[in-house]
Amino acid sequence: MQQLEEKIAHLTRTVDELSDIVARQEGEIAKLTRRVRMLMQHEAGREAASGGHVVLGDERPPHY
Repeated sequence: MQQLEEKIAHLTRTVDELSDIVARQEGEIAKLTRRVRMLMQHEAGREAASGGHVVLGDERPPHY
């Protein structure tokens, strides 16, 4: 019985640690998504200001 309790305590601690990691990664992903969106908007504005066409995120680069 004691072995089972030790295993449960270990698994509970592991799950808590993994939950914290996932929560931190979710925040990092959200921050990076905002930054990429901001950079895409900035680049689209720069392209529009230079007289070129607005580059969309799903367009293939010209060298393909």
